[in-house]
Amino acid sequence: MRRILVLFAHPALQKSRVQRELARAVRALPGVTFHDLYEAYPDFDVEVAREQALLTEHEVVVLQFPFYWYSTPALLKQWQDLVLEHGWAYGREGRALHGKLLLCALSTGGSEASYQPGGSNRSTIGALLAPLAQMAHLCGMEYLPPFVVHETYRLDDAALAAHAAEYAALLAALRDERLDLAVARAQARLDTKLPALIG
Repeated sequence: MRRILVLFAHPALQKSRVQRELARAVRALPGVTFHDLYEAYPDFDVEVAREQALLTEHEVVVLQFPFYWYSTPALLKQWQDLVLEHGWAYGREGRALHGKLLLCALSTGGSEASYQPGGSNRSTIGALLAPLAQMAHLCGMEYLPPFVVHETYRLDDAALAAHAAEYAALLAALRDERLDLAVARAQARLDTKLPALIG
């Protein structure tokens, strides 16, 4: 069984119906450590040793966040800058994260159509997440296609519940090693064909 660390970053959670529901769906899953960065570090004073210990103890790292201005919320970037140290996470001696899986789970107000080369955002979600994919590569991690919830402002309760259930199913499959990684690697996103990916 793989242990999963969810690094959750939302600076205004009280305003987020979607991220609250996604968090609720996975927070109590067995084998999942749910770590709310804004709750832990309201002053952005990240405890590097604590975070590195958490990373060491888990085989799967999930970055869960709202997609703000084509990137992560500020505290998650602060976490990257401080925790992923040269000689620990990367570099000749930096092998602490080698072989671990990295998944981004994000929400966005824009439609799937808007995240295409011809859409208003001019790029796919995958292309815009390239810095996180490269971070994973540099650290010797395997970067998985993202789990994306689009059009958050249009979701009714039933659709939101369905997305939350899919997210929980994805993490449970990763935990139990039931996700077909060979097929998953070829996908643009994991949320679009999830039932076919879970054994």
